[in-house]
Formats: sequence, C-alpha cells, structure tokens
Amino acid sequence: MQKRRWRTLGLLRKLLTFAICAIALVALLSAHVHVFSPSTVQKLPDPYKLPTQHEIEYQKLSTERSWTRELAHPHLRKAPLPARKLDGASGTSDFDKLWKRPPNRDYVHCIEPSPSYTAPRETQGYLLVHTNGGLNQMRAGICDMVAVARILNATLVIPELDKRSFWQDSSNFSDVFDEDHFINSLANDVKVIKKLPKELTSATRAVKHFRSWSGVDYYQEEIASMWEEYQVIRAAKSDSRLANNNLPPDIQKLRCRACYEALRFSPKIEAMGKLLVDRMRSYGPYIALHLRYEKDMLAFSGCTHDLSVEEADELRITRENTVYWKVKEIDSTEQRAKGYCPLTPKEVGMFLTALGFPSNTPIYIAAGEIYGGVSHMAALQSRYPILMNKEKLASVDELEPFNNHASQMAALDYIVSVESDLFIPSYSGNMARAVEALVRLFDKVEQGTMSEGKSLSSRIIEIHRRRHGSPRKRKGPISGTKGMDRFRSEEAFYVNPLPDCLCHKESPVMNSSLIIR
Repeated sequence: MQKRRWRTLGLLRKLLTFAICAIALVALLSAHVHVFSPSTVQKLPDPYKLPTQHEIEYQKLSTERSWTRELAHPHLRKAPLPARKLDGASGTSDFDKLWKRPPNRDYVHCIEPSPSYTAPRETQGYLLVHTNGGLNQMRAGICDMVAVARILNATLVIPELDKRSFWQDSSNFSDVFDEDHFINSLANDVKVIKKLPKELTSATRAVKHFRSWSGVDYYQEEIASMWEEYQVIRAAKSDSRLANNNLPPDIQKLRCRACYEALRFSPKIEAMGKLLVDRMRSYGPYIALHLRYEKDMLAFSGCTHDLSVEEADELRITRENTVYWKVKEIDSTEQRAKGYCPLTPKEVGMFLTALGFPSNTPIYIAAGEIYGGVSHMAALQSRYPILMNKEKLASVDELEPFNNHASQMAALDYIVSVESDLFIPSYSGNMARAVEALVRLFDKVEQGTMSEGKSLSSRIIEIHRRRHGSPRKRKGPISGTKGMDRFRSEEAFYVNPLPDCLCHKESPVMNSSLIIR
C-alpha cells in the first residue's frame, strides 16, 4: 500500500514537472514571436528601425520643394536597418543579382603620359576661359581647356564658372573645386595661375568662340596665330570645343588626368558629400537616380509629356525668353518618340519595378528642384517610399552654406552618385538610347494595350540587358551623318573614355607580371 502511494506521488511529480516545462516553453515561444511581430517592431527605439510608412507618407503640399521635407532627418537619431530582400523573390540570389556590379573585363585606367611627353614649354600667352552650362558641362569644358592650353603652349588662368545661365549661380572656381590641388596636379602638363598678371589686366584681349569639336590643327594654326597680336585670348565658351576622337594619345590622357585626378571638389563639398554618403549607407545598398525632370531641362528640350496645359505653356515661355537657347519651336511628341526627353518620375518607377527592385529599395534623388514637385513625384514616391535627397539627409543648417548655389548642390549629388551601389540616369549617355524604346512600352501601358507585370518586365529587362555599364569602346559618328551632325552623333569623350584612358590587362600563362596594352 505504501509502495503504491509512493508510485502515485512520483507520477504526479513527473506530470507536474512536465506541465511546468510545457508552460515555460510556451511562454518562451510566445515571447519570441511577440518580439518580432510587426506591431512590436514599430515600438522599438528610434535607432533600431527604418522610418515607418506613416513617417514617409506622401503629404500633398503646394510648393515644388515640399516633397523633399516629408521624411524626418535620419542622421544622428536614426540608423535604419538594411533594405530587405526582394518582396516575393526566390531569395538571396535574386537580391544579389540586382546589385551585382557589371564586369570590368580586366580594364584598368592608364592615364600616364608617354615617355616622349615633356614639361610645359615657355608660354606663348594667357588663356582665359568662360565656362557655360551645368556642373558636368562645365567640368568637361574645363578639362578640354586644359588640353587646349597644352596645345597652344598657353598659361591657363583658373576658369570662370558660368554665372549667367538659368541657375544664376555666383560660385567661383574655388567654391566648387580645390583650386590648389588643380594647379599642383597639372604642374607637369600646363602652367595654371589663379589670376591674370596685373600688368595684363588692361591689355587688349581677343574674345574668341572656339569652333566646336575642333582638332589639334585648328588650335595650332588658326588660334595659335593670334599670339602674334594678342597676349591674352579669352574663350567665350568651353563646351564641346575639342573633338572626341582623332586626337594625339597624350592629349586624350591629359583630358582624363584633368577630369579624374586634378578636378577635385573643394574640401567643404567633399566633407559634406561624405556625410551624405554615410547617412545614405545607413539604409543599406542604395540607388542614385539622376532624375532630369527639372524645369530648365524640360524647357530646353521642349518635353511636355504628362504635363498640364498650364505647365507646358510655362515651359514654352521660359524657352522663348532664354536668349541663348536657339531652338524655340519644338514638337514634344516627336522629341519623346526619338528618345530626347527624360523619363518622367512615374516612368522611372515603372522601369525600376519592371527590373525587379522591391518597394523598400533606398533611392537617392540626384537632381535640382523637380518640376511640379508633389504632383509629379507622387507616382514614384508611392512605389518607392524610401526616397531620399540632400534635404532629407541633412539639416537646414548643414545645407545652408550651399543653398542658392546650384553648382555646389550638384557637386554634392555627384559625390553621392559616384559612391552609390547603382547609378541610374533618366536621360543622356547610354540611357538616352534606351529611352526611345522604353517610352513606346510606357505609352502602351498608359493606353491600356499592355499591363504591368511579367510581359512588361521581360521586355524592359531585354532592352536593358546590354546597358549595364561594362567597359566598351566609344562609339563613333552615325553612318551617313555629315558636318556638325556627324560630331553631335558621336559618343562624348567623357561619357566613355575607352580606349584612350582605359587599358586592358592580361596575365601571361608563363609570367605573373601584368601586361597593359
């Protein structure tokens, strides 16, 4: 009887122990699920979560700039988690494929001069340069004028930046670029000085519009002969004054040294740019989107697709009132059909979705004021809510030194774009050739003859298949074109400096050293 009682008691103890363990296990599992439930993620402290949908909700505001202020500044108080994998994708492989860098095909930069290259010879005179256009246009023009100064045996005076264009930017060279670095880096190529010598400030100077896309012969013969009469020659414009092709190798390599080594941004811009990059990186891998949907771009190109009648009229009036824009009457439909118009923000959203980028992809908008602001950004914002720019990543005080200086603000975008995991232009360069095909597809979607999904995605992926940025030889003029149209049809040198400034390296089977050709 007593033994039976002990057995019963032992059995009860086992049952009680099992029950306690079961309860503990259930509690543990409940806590684990609770910690990672969506409702609790929203309550985590700020430093550990991405902005919520509510925080980045698109608010309709009245000004063009308003979309830039919707997301609270994430720096200092927020360190968002990395972007998640593809929504509904098969896994890591699909995600990695989207961010995979294009193959470099064993190309390396080779911009050093040849053994026969000499130091600058005695100067024949002084070259003054007035640059024109936006930041990238001025950059290319400055580098071309470095090469022209070398051809002319001229002393280059630090170029004057464009202060009269659409942006009315008062920035000087030293505000945007590191002036001392520029001078020192080119010491073995061209003599560069900050100001014209005092004794020559009142001297008669020749103001010359250098012929577009000119070769060495033009400068050595027609322009160099002007030194006999003038000590100072002023280039009234700097854009596209030097040919893309058929120049001596040392001149081409000098253009690359000027552009990619000598022309460095000023210390304050470099520092702010790095800060923006660090803050953008806190969101994980990111796309830099060069969105050319700006008033000046649309007015200049005559592109009015998806705009209201009032907006189209405003752009037409801007074009008519801008004296130095020669073409006044433009057929917008024809422009777009030829691929001469930038993609709209809505079309960019469709493009990124078709390529497979998930909605939580961080995107940095490299651009000035987007024309129409909220009304035209809404479609892109609804697809990709983590849409960032300078104004969202930095405080008003941090950006204050750069405000009202379009070139300096563009330089910040340049830095963030160069450091991005993916750079996507909405116009120009390789993208311009794809736009012509893309807009036909987007028109079909708009007209209802094609729907978004697998069909559109496969078509866009196929169009984009060979446009991934891998090195390839620069394209020459389009067959059959003549005169200035021939030069305009060439791929620009700074868009693709291969083969002039990139070399292919090979590893011989019997030799571990590299041969660069």
